[in-house]
Amino acid sequence: MSGPDIISMGCRLNIAESETLRQIITRSDIDSDKLVVVNSCAVTNEAVRQSRQAVRRAKKDNPDKNIVVTGCAAQVDPDMFSQMPETDAVVGNIDKYDPANFKFGIETNRPDIRVSDIMQIKETAPHMISAFAERSRAFVEVQNGCDHRCTFCIIPYGRGNSRSVPAGQVVDQIKALVDQGFNEVVLTGVDVTSYGPDLPGQSNLGHLVERVLKYVPELNRLRLSSVDGVEIDERLFDVITGEKRMMPHVHLSLQSGDNMILKRMKRRHNREQAIDLVARLQEKRPDIAIGADIIAGFPTETDEMFVNSLDIIDQCKIIHGHIFPYSPRKGTPAEKMPQVHGTIIKQRAQQLRQKLSENAQIWRDNLVGTQQNVLCERNGKGGYAENFAHISFEDTMPEGQIIPVEIVASHGRNLIGKPYE
Repeated sequence: MSGPDIISMGCRLNIAESETLRQIITRSDIDSDKLVVVNSCAVTNEAVRQSRQAVRRAKKDNPDKNIVVTGCAAQVDPDMFSQMPETDAVVGNIDKYDPANFKFGIETNRPDIRVSDIMQIKETAPHMISAFAERSRAFVEVQNGCDHRCTFCIIPYGRGNSRSVPAGQVVDQIKALVDQGFNEVVLTGVDVTSYGPDLPGQSNLGHLVERVLKYVPELNRLRLSSVDGVEIDERLFDVITGEKRMMPHVHLSLQSGDNMILKRMKRRHNREQAIDLVARLQEKRPDIAIGADIIAGFPTETDEMFVNSLDIIDQCKIIHGHIFPYSPRKGTPAEKMPQVHGTIIKQRAQQLRQKLSENAQIWRDNLVGTQQNVLCERNGKGGYAENFAHISFEDTMPEGQIIPVEIVASHGRNLIGKPYE
């Protein structure tokens, strides 16, 4: 038995959970060779469209297999997926960890829609700690769900309220991964900087990172997924800027550079706070690279407001960016706000991407001649430096190893590195 085919859409958390799901199903008594699971995404309308497209393609490629849809889009709108002729069952985000929900046949009388009310989930279940490996980096889920209600976001209704994994479990998982040979771990979650308040004591993400670094001294590199800058307290700030095993790379959930738009989004930071945070990070750790998520064309965004988002890319020296053209999600407050025309949204998204591309190219060019430690991935043909710059090699290197290299050239978006002793 080779296990189920699992198609992961969207974020790293989905990918990590897909690996956990694969292990759960494979260990069960399910005939998983006859199963295809589509782990859907609901973050944008485009993500939902792509998830539906993946379902159709999965059935076309596997006409004799059962197609099960799970993930955030399935949780938010199970009826939509159940009405697709290609779908055999829809399984909710919590329900996917019960192997019985993937059984088919007359021995079960379960309905096609197997979705529980995720807002009622309070406890931290053992399945929440999971890891997905790219043979070199491992992604460990330490938190799930979100207690905030940004006006554009449907994800809390797909993931539920915030739940955290006890630090001891996280440490044990990372120890096991290091023992397996992994040199880098990424802590991930839906709102990872909200880690801790639901646990006993005064735990938060800063405490967790400190414990991981203290109790897993063999771990060479620790990285965080996207963080909410307003929740970076002094403890977390100090460990990011002062601990060499913490990678000099922070990806901020910024969303906009305009204060009025941030207010209408119900974000908890303003423009000035974001700029100040980045300035303090770069003052304490000059080699730190900044990434950010930015939404183009949020409802009511004027040309002047958009210019503030364009400008904050320079103000915060953003290198690694994810640009999302706004699309209204049914059931969110932003859906009812005055919308920006689709053509304008596309134009603004393109301008933001162009600005990011220009900044990133200057940054990459300035890395030529420097020495970087690169974690080899992609079959040994390249990997990522500590600052998340992608480096390509002319010769194949041992995958999963950290190789000191000198950056010898910059070709477009590609940096070329040569090992040195």
